[in-house]
Amino acid sequence: MSKIKDFFIKNETKIVLFVGFCLISAISFEFGVLQGQKWQQKPLVIEKPSDTREGQQTATQGNLEASSATKTITTPQIAVQGAATTNTSSCAYVGSKNSDKFYLPTCSYAKRVKPENLVCFKTAEEALSQGRTESKCGASTK
Repeated sequence: MSKIKDFFIKNETKIVLFVGFCLISAISFEFGVLQGQKWQQKPLVIEKPSDTREGQQTATQGNLEASSATKTITTPQIAVQGAATTNTSSCAYVGSKNSDKFYLPTCSYAKRVKPENLVCFKTAEEALSQGRTESKCGASTK
């Protein structure tokens, strides 16, 4: 028993520091857990802003009106994309006025071309003769 007593007397400061460090660590951990529970109560809501002025005006009026405006805005965009696919269906290859590449109409890059910039080609040779290059997904099998 005297050996234990001597050990505690020799290392008293180290033992107190170790116990204090453990208590501070435990309290900090519990505080972090409690703060984490508060953060989990509020859901994260991400809203995509609309591209038109009408959508921006209604977004300032309230969340309910903004969500309905977003729904009405997406419908015409789908119609525009549908119009672009009908224009490209008569083309063997398509390109953009602003680019030097050409694509198959089914290519994902071709679907990104705005309808007002769409250029139609009947053959790959026609597009190549205008100085355009084939896209990776627009490469024809020769």
